[in-house]
Amino acid sequence: MVVAGGGDHGGGAGNCCMKCWQHNRNHYYHQHHYNHNSNSSGNSNTAGGGGGGGGRVVAAGFVFCLVCFVINGLIAVLYGWLILTPPVSLNERKGLPWLGCQEDNEGSWAIGVFFGQSPFSLKPIETTEIWRNESAAWPVANPVITCASASDSGFPSNFVADPFLYVQGDVFYLFYETKNSFTMQGDIGVAKSIDKGATWQQLGIALDEEWHLSYPYVFNYLGQIYMMPESSQKGELRLYRVTNFPLEWELDQVIMKKPLIDSFIIDHNGEYWLFGSEHSSFGATNGRLEIWYSSSPLGPWKPHKKNPIYNTYRSFGARNGGRPFRYNGNLYRIGQDCGETYGRRVRIFKVEVLSRVDYKEVEVPFPFEESSKGRNAWNGARYHHLDVQQLKSGEWVGVMDGDRVPSGDSVHRFLLGCASVAAVSGLILFLGVLLGAVNCIIPLNWCADYSGKRSDTLIAWERANVFSSKLRRVFSRLNRVPSFLRSWIKPNTFAGRSVLTLIFALGVALSCTGVTFIYGGSGAEEPYSWKGQFSQFTLITMTYDARLWNLKMFVNHYSRCASVKEILVVWNKGIPPKVSDLNSAVPVRIRVEDLNSLNNRFKVDPLIKTRAVLELDDDIMMPCDDIERGFMLWRQHPDRIVGFYPRYVDGSRLEYSGEKYARKNKGYNMILTGAAFMDSQVAFERYWSEQARPGREVVDKYFNCEDVLMNFLYANASSTKTVEYVRPAWAIDTSKLSSAAISRDTNVHYKIRSECLRKFSDMYGSMSGRRWEFDSRKDRWDV
Repeated sequence: MVVAGGGDHGGGAGNCCMKCWQHNRNHYYHQHHYNHNSNSSGNSNTAGGGGGGGGRVVAAGFVFCLVCFVINGLIAVLYGWLILTPPVSLNERKGLPWLGCQEDNEGSWAIGVFFGQSPFSLKPIETTEIWRNESAAWPVANPVITCASASDSGFPSNFVADPFLYVQGDVFYLFYETKNSFTMQGDIGVAKSIDKGATWQQLGIALDEEWHLSYPYVFNYLGQIYMMPESSQKGELRLYRVTNFPLEWELDQVIMKKPLIDSFIIDHNGEYWLFGSEHSSFGATNGRLEIWYSSSPLGPWKPHKKNPIYNTYRSFGARNGGRPFRYNGNLYRIGQDCGETYGRRVRIFKVEVLSRVDYKEVEVPFPFEESSKGRNAWNGARYHHLDVQQLKSGEWVGVMDGDRVPSGDSVHRFLLGCASVAAVSGLILFLGVLLGAVNCIIPLNWCADYSGKRSDTLIAWERANVFSSKLRRVFSRLNRVPSFLRSWIKPNTFAGRSVLTLIFALGVALSCTGVTFIYGGSGAEEPYSWKGQFSQFTLITMTYDARLWNLKMFVNHYSRCASVKEILVVWNKGIPPKVSDLNSAVPVRIRVEDLNSLNNRFKVDPLIKTRAVLELDDDIMMPCDDIERGFMLWRQHPDRIVGFYPRYVDGSRLEYSGEKYARKNKGYNMILTGAAFMDSQVAFERYWSEQARPGREVVDKYFNCEDVLMNFLYANASSTKTVEYVRPAWAIDTSKLSSAAISRDTNVHYKIRSECLRKFSDMYGSMSGRRWEFDSRKDRWDV
């Protein structure tokens, strides 16, 4: 690109290419004249002012484009700093060590545990309501093993996948692939659970070779424990035998000199069958399956007569996706659908015929409920491996891996970011053309009407080459575009200015989009683990018929937050909506109240299945990440009210004020329960105790102050800290957009709450002496 700037920014008259041609003609004349004088007089000083002017013109156009690009870049950097940068570094905010859990183009796989009365009725562990008091996991939720689990144990890992379960009595051992963050190859890790998969102890690396390992198929044979991991990078299928379970293994033999992937061995009808896929041959894809048979899992192996059994579409499910299982006398094979992306989902096939000369299977439904939370769910994008086994109790347990992003997501986002940057460059060039700063799009010596000096050899080649001649004519026409655009869009008119403003705004938007794609991560708002575990909470909101539009927006947004288990709508007045009217990714329950009272917010409800509840007004919108941060902090302090709106009550003043007053006093002693986590059992029973009855009567009298009462009840029950503040990245009060708001008149609202403060102080004691400073925690979420 050659750019040229001039003093005429109107740009409507004159032909760009003609101007460029005239400039080159003058430049050539001055240069020729200079050479003639130099030869005759020996003067070595430059006399061609046209060349210097052309350089300055080009430089001016280049500077214009550079300045515009820098401005867009600075705006994008500011956007990234304000919006994309977390309160602390990524590793610190996720509780990870310095190494491990790095972004990986293969994904961010994790492992979950599932239970059911059959292999076709598996439900995630959180539905079994297993609680772990020491980790405040009420209940324990998937995933149970992540890259952080391995990394925190001293084995830096980018992801964990391909889980195989080995059960010894009541003890679960889990073998899985862990991608080493240093070597960037797969190793075989092992973990142990003595509480049916609720908690796992990372034992270490069971197998580490100089090549990639995955798919650690573990089985018994003649009293020995064997492992047959994928070793396709080595070019062979290897069988290992344990010497000291579960961490020490030795090579028993090489089963086959083939680079088979995702292989398993099954005993069926008196013979052993090896299922696997070879992708090294021409045309082999994830739709290929081959079978071998033998009288022993140690071989020798003979190929099936119909090999390859499948060599079809990737979405067919030919590639194995876990351990085969038997149910009701039938054998089932698990395959993986790789159609939309690698490992999109597992598919189940019932084996009808398996013999040396024939093989037939039919797909059967697998009623696995996929999450609707998208990238916020740990398995929202794909799940490609399942190992399901029946326990002695008759219950079935399954381990499955999952990923929140599709394969190649990081590269895809980088390419989109680069495309956005390229589009910004194009817009800047377009802007320069309209303003007259850019007059030539194509270098002049590429144009057909260029009269500058060229070598005789180049001229002869161009005459003989028809394509070159046509291409130069096309370039000439392209250089007429700037003058045409300026004659059509005049920057000094209202329409022209509008176009320029639109181009600038679009450039800024694309710059921010590019930064988001390149530096903004996967876009997932992930949950935060506490003591290596995840949990879930119930979200409670109170509303009525006049705020239905608020409720629909509220449910659509918050139901997709990772740790939300259920949404409870406390319906205070009017005809309630149907649950089907709400677009929710989690179950929604509407509890219709007989009396329109703010006390209903804290009513004891035995149908709530979590200890943690988030009381959230239906007119507050904030990011899921803020919600997840608040939930993790509450799990550290389940005896406190943890929320997002701090207040300070001066025990002597007893006048209600907003957050500015708390900031002025550099501390807080109340958290508004319109956006706060609490223990549903403790808080609700405390609120509905006989001691709180006078306070509830005040709430009904003023139709206000239920949150103030809850804070007084907590303070009255403890002499230690009872509240914790989390500063949200941003929050929007949608009640400002509606007339249906309880506290629309701020002065009246504050006056009523001041009266409540005086009454509650008389009933439950003063808040004097209670003040906790902002920015007092290491996480700096309370600044």
